[in-house]
Formats: sequence, structure tokens, C-alpha cells
Amino acid sequence: MFPALETELKQETLPDPYEDFMYHHLQYYGYFKAQRGSLPNSATHQHVWKNNPRYLLSGSFGEREDVIPDPLQKEKLLWPTCLCSAVHRQLEAVSRGIRRPSRPENSNCFPGDSLMLGSSLLKSRQLLHDEFGEVNPCLREPRDLFAAFSSSGPLQAPRWPIECEVIKENLHHIEWVPPQPEYFYQPTGNEKLPEIVGEEKGTVVYQLDSVPTEGSYFTSSRVGGKRGIIRELAVTLQGPEDNTLLFESRFESGNLQKAVRVDTYEYELTLRTDLYTNKHTQWFYFRVQNTRKDATYRFTIVNLLKPKSLYTIGMKPLMYSQLDASTHNIGWRREGNEIRYYKNNRDDGRQLFYCLTWTIQFPHDQDTCFFAHFYPYTYTDLQCYLLSVANNPVQSQFCKLRTLCRSLAGNTVYLLTITNPARTPQEAAAKKAVVLSARVHPGESNGSWIMKGFLDFILSNSPDAQLLRDIFIFKVVPMLNPDGVIVGNYRCSLAGRDLNRHYKTILKESFPCIWYTRNMIKRLLEEREVLLYCDFHGHSRKNNIFLYGCNSNDRKYWLHERVFPLMLSKNAPDKFSFHSCNFKVQKCKEGTGRVVMWRMGILNSYTMESTFGGSTLGHKRDTHFTTEDLKSLGYHVCDTLLDFCDPDRTKFMQCLAELKELLQQEIHKKFNELGQDMDLEGSWSDISLSDIESSTSGSDSSLSDGLPLHLLNIAHEVNQKKKMCKKKKKKPLQTRKQRNEQYQKNNLMRELKLTEDVPERAGFASTLRKQPTFFRNSENASSSTMRNDKPRLNELRGRDKGTSLDPSKMASLILTKNKERMQTEKPGFIVSCSPKRSTNPSQEPVPDMKPNWSRNRYPATRRGRATMTVYPSLHIYTYP
Repeated sequence: MFPALETELKQETLPDPYEDFMYHHLQYYGYFKAQRGSLPNSATHQHVWKNNPRYLLSGSFGEREDVIPDPLQKEKLLWPTCLCSAVHRQLEAVSRGIRRPSRPENSNCFPGDSLMLGSSLLKSRQLLHDEFGEVNPCLREPRDLFAAFSSSGPLQAPRWPIECEVIKENLHHIEWVPPQPEYFYQPTGNEKLPEIVGEEKGTVVYQLDSVPTEGSYFTSSRVGGKRGIIRELAVTLQGPEDNTLLFESRFESGNLQKAVRVDTYEYELTLRTDLYTNKHTQWFYFRVQNTRKDATYRFTIVNLLKPKSLYTIGMKPLMYSQLDASTHNIGWRREGNEIRYYKNNRDDGRQLFYCLTWTIQFPHDQDTCFFAHFYPYTYTDLQCYLLSVANNPVQSQFCKLRTLCRSLAGNTVYLLTITNPARTPQEAAAKKAVVLSARVHPGESNGSWIMKGFLDFILSNSPDAQLLRDIFIFKVVPMLNPDGVIVGNYRCSLAGRDLNRHYKTILKESFPCIWYTRNMIKRLLEEREVLLYCDFHGHSRKNNIFLYGCNSNDRKYWLHERVFPLMLSKNAPDKFSFHSCNFKVQKCKEGTGRVVMWRMGILNSYTMESTFGGSTLGHKRDTHFTTEDLKSLGYHVCDTLLDFCDPDRTKFMQCLAELKELLQQEIHKKFNELGQDMDLEGSWSDISLSDIESSTSGSDSSLSDGLPLHLLNIAHEVNQKKKMCKKKKKKPLQTRKQRNEQYQKNNLMRELKLTEDVPERAGFASTLRKQPTFFRNSENASSSTMRNDKPRLNELRGRDKGTSLDPSKMASLILTKNKERMQTEKPGFIVSCSPKRSTNPSQEPVPDMKPNWSRNRYPATRRGRATMTVYPSLHIYTYP
């Protein structure tokens, strides 16, 4: 077809660079002994490269580069040590799983081709080049272990359990802030309480069939959920006059199991429980179509589980109209009248249910509307946001996106590391860490909106944001439970359990999200101090925003854990309520992230609870929170962090004094309630703070269900393996120095036991009273040192509980006994047991590399002490 090309190829057959590289490499190590002609010929590709150098791909990114054409036969592979070491480093990196060698698409070029170091034709993104084009035989830093996003490729599609049917529609809602405050619903007293009819007297217009409940468990997942044709669950309309609403919830974060039409414009709705459980019905998010403008519809959710709800004190549901969004740019808004939350009158004898009812008038005919418990924020929303950050050339410099782990269904759990590059290693090591997370409870989307506000600010070019990035390393897990968010759960993961009760779990495969989060924080604590941990949640029974913390047991930091919440209440007085905060650590909360991180050593460990309703404070009193209100709280967290770490400790000390006064008032109030009088002067600070505070327990959601049945055996096996590993763990071998020290200790103990067995106790005591003159002088010279620094004698004393001699008597006794032994036995090798101490008084303590805004964790007297310790010499036999 191309005769000119064929003729030229016959005249000039060029070697393949990869072929030549592999031939030399394998032959060098003795793995290839065939003849050169047995290798496949790639001359055609070489000719294309020569005449079309634009098609040469560089690295593994698929990006094309213009290169300078040069005869390939002049290129020579450099096989000295630099090449071999580079090859070895690359293969070693591949073996560790850091880099996967792959052939770029539409190319015969492998990453190995880039090892032609002397070539000006072929350049690689793995080897470093200087400004003159010379090759520096050094590999670049490895790429990320997991590729989070591709700027040109699509987002990772959510993975669903194989039991779930998913419609093939991509939903998107616009963000919108209402121009006017949305006030709470004010009951009139004439609200109707509809009697529950059920499907016996009504018509089922929508129902999910195969919903996995308690007794079943997650097995596998796939993109798109259940295989096969997606069935039409809504009823078929009989004509244009049919006004039956068409329901749908088989989309991301959707939750509705059944809809029953009990009257022309009245529907009873049943929510789907969390998958693989029989409870946790609170979150709802569904779609209705075929609306009528002038009619008043009534919706009643019949299977809610919580006895108390914000709907009883004025909270309204959210509604979204697609026609309003497309024509007037109006998004989610609070709607509803005749709102009542009441007990279900149908008792099935097993579980007590509650009902939520409201009426609504749709704004348009033939509209598509959505209803939700709160502003939805889906897994796809998060991915779109993170993709925009990854593609931002400025933000991507100080925000590194990584994969923390894969969830049970295989969805990515993202980890963001946000900090400005440090100028020196000392500056990097001095940075403290802040850990933030959200959506461990998938139905609490408030946490995602606060997290979005935090990320918007910390990634901005604000001077305060830049300062925070300079002095902190932020570790952010924006969505801890992506599986639950995708399927529309309220509280659980696909393991059928509340993840925020299993932070102490040992089952990495069953609870990967929290296991890897805890492990990440554990490793972080080994590197640096973690100043603050905060997990963002939502609250269904209280208004405002508040924190749950942990009372400090250390008197040195008494009330310090309450300073940050108090500062936050001063920075956001119309949203944050300090009086709603609680710092009691209950037994039922031992498995929560807040308590586990606190026990790991993080003093300021919090759960931030933001209401589904609104505020009762300041100028926002009796109004619902919008997404903008929640995002603004993310900014206030950053602002409060700066106040909390201000080098000027005036604010901190002022808050501490205010906290002591508030605590005194609370104690007086408690005693007055008990009808007791007590003088608290001087003793009030000794009262346990846990006795003053009330419980933070809510309803059944606060209790842990333990492990599912299918995981109990697995947990038992893991525990047994750990015990067996501990038993099989061999005792480490000791060095000569360690053996000598152990021998000396045993010898000392033997001497002590021999002296205890001497029958002449009285004569022995008189001998002790007559100490040598040398020891009396040395005792006076080093008395203070012997009191403070006597680890060796303490070890000996701890091994023999019956020995009650003081150090001076013990040392004089050993000296006397050794002298007697040396006179009667042949001397062996004599060593001095005096510890080596620095006697140079000019030595200075190492300066503290932390910036001046951090608190000194150690008293200056301990850091600056340089005392020379003097011990009497103990001459003891050792091994020859």
C-alpha cells in the first residue's frame, strides 16, 4: 500500500530501543541466552518515530512532546552504574507497589525507553534534567499510590450493592440562598392528625421489592447496582386527566420504600430502613412527578422511630422544583403547612413508630419536585468538588489528594492533606496537626456543608488561610461512609452497624473506613502533636450548633478542653450555643471517634453537632439554617483556631477565667436543686465535672448493636490469632552489654538475699551504723542527686519486695561484702558501674524548634536542668 515506505524499511532497519534495552539487561543478569535475531522486530515503529517524532509519548501520562529528530543509530545506551542503579530503583519501586510500569496507549514505548541517558531525542518525566538538558541520573518522586482523579477522564462511578436497583439518571441541584429568612412553622392548633389507613384500604403506587433487611448481609457490589432491566415501579397513568403522583427514589442518596394513595391528594409514605438492618428511619429524599398546581397535597411518613423530633418545634421539610430552578434559579426551600409529629396509632406489637405529616401546594403543573429531610450532599457532589480542587493549579500546590482506603463496596474514601510547603525540615517538624472528618453518619448531610465551608476558606488566598496553612497540617476526610451516602442510609454502613460506635474495631475488612482513619491518626500522633480532632455530625432533636467533648483528667489542663467551644460561641454567637455543649464521657460512647481519639492523647477531641432545624440565638432566632449558614461555620472554625493558638494568650486566659466562673455557677445551681448548701471556697475545683453534666444519650441511635452475627466468628478468630502471635513471640536476643547488666543485677540480688539470711541481725545493724568516712563524705556531696536519680537502685528494690534498706545502707553493704569476697576468692574482671554523665557545664539544652505560638509541653526547669550526677563506684565480677 505504501511502496516508498517498504523500500526505505528494506534499506534501513533500525533497532528497537526497548528491545535493545531488555536484551542487554536480561543478558547482563544471565536470564536471556538466545540469539539476538530471536527478538521481535519493531523497525516499523522505529521508522514512524523517526519521521514523526511528535508521536513519541513521554512518561505514562499520555502527553505528547515535540522532540528534536536525531539518527537513532547514533544513540548509545549508557550501561555504567548510573543506569543499573536507575533500573534497580525503578524495579524496586514497582515491587513495592509504588509505580506500575505500563505501555502508553498507541505507542511501542515503555518507561524503560527513558533510560537512554545520553539521548537528546528521548526524554523522560521520570529522570531529572537540568536547565542545560543534561541528565541527572536520579528518579523523580514516585507517583501517588492510587490515582484519585484524571483531569480529562470521567469521575469514578458509585458502586452499589448488587441488590439495589438504580435508575440511569444523573440528578443535579443548584445551590441557592433564600433572600428572606425562612422562619419556623408556628402551630395553629387546628392541625389534622390523619389516621393511618395502610395498603389494605389504599392503593400502592410505588414499592421497592427486594430490600435487604436484618438477617441478610452485604456480599458484593457493582457500578449501577442490580443487573438486568430496571423495572418501572411507579403506576402507569391512564391518561392526561390522571393526577396520580409518580414517585421515585432509586437514585444516589434516595430513600423511599413505599407510597400508598389513600385519597385523591393524600399519600402515606414508608421509608426504607438502613440496608441490612430493621431500623434507623429518619432520612428521606424522593422525587414526585405529574403535579397539579391548585391542589393541596398531604404526605404522611408512617414509620419514623425517634420519639422526639425538631418537627415538633417548627422545623419544615425541604422542597425543590425543577421548573423553578430552570426558570427562576430557585433551589431548595422550606415548605409545608399543618406540620405534626405524632405517635402512630397502628401497633404491630414489635416496634413503636411515629408519624410526620404535612401539606403542600406545588408551584407548577406537570412539574418534577423533590422532598428531603435536609439539603442533600451526595458522593458525586463531593467528587465534583475534589476534581475542581485537583484541577486548580494554585490549590493543588498545597492540597494533596490521596486515597485513604476503599469502602466495603469499593468506593474511594478520600484523604486531603492541606499545608503550605515548609522552608526547612525544622519548620515542617514543628507544625502541629488538625484532623477533621464528616459523614460517618450518611444521613447527616449538615456535616458535608460545614466541611465544604471549611475547605472553601482554607483553600482560599485569604491571609488568615495562608497563616493557618503555614502553622498547621490539616488532615481532612470529607466523607467517611460513602457507601451509606450512596444508598441513602441514615446512620449505618453496609456492615449494618453504626460506624461511630466501632472506632475500636479490629476488623479492618469489615470496617475499613474507620480502621484506616484511626490508623492514620495513630501514625500522625507518632510524628507530631495533634492539636484538635473534630468530627462533623447532625442533630435531630436540638436546635443550634454545639460540641461534645471530653473532660480532661489532667489537673494541669483543667477546663482547657472547653476553651475552643467557648471561643467558637463568641465568634458565631447567632449559630453556636456553648450552653448546649457537653463534655461527659459515657460508657455507651466509648467506641465513638471523639472518645477514642481523646484516649489516644488528643486533648481537644470533639463531635460537632449541627441541627437539622435552625437557630434560637441572636438575630437568626427562630429561622432555619441555610447551606450558607453551615458553610459560614466552617469559616468560624478556622477563625477560632487562630484565636486558640494566638501567641498573645490574653483571649485564652480570659476564656479560662470565664469558664471557672460558669462552672461555679453550675455547681451552685446543682446544689440548690438538691436542696443542699455548701461552701465551695477552695474545694469546688475538686468536684468531678462528670457529676455536674447531664447525659448526651439520645434515643436508640446512641446504643451500639454490637457486631452482626456473621462477623462474631471473624472477630473471635482475629482475637485468637493475636493471642497466638503473642505466645509465639520469641524473646529477643541480648547483646553482651545487656547480658553483663543482667548478671550484675542478679549478683546484687543474691548479695541482698545472703545478707537477709545472716542470723546475727543485731551485729549486722551495728555494722551498718558505722559507715566508712569516704561514703559519708560522698553521701553529703550527692544527697540531692541520689534522691532524684536512682533508677538502678529502684530496679533492684522493685525485684525484691521484702528489701526495705535505704540506698546508702544498701551501697555500703555491697561495698563491704565485695571487699570480703575479693580477699578470699581469686579476682576476676573488675568493671565500674558508675553511669557516665556529662561533666561539661557549657553544654546547652537543645533549643525548642516549635514556633512561638505553641504551648511548652515541658516545664522550663526540666528542660534547662544540667546537673552532674555522682554515684559511688560498685566493683562487681562480670563474665570473662
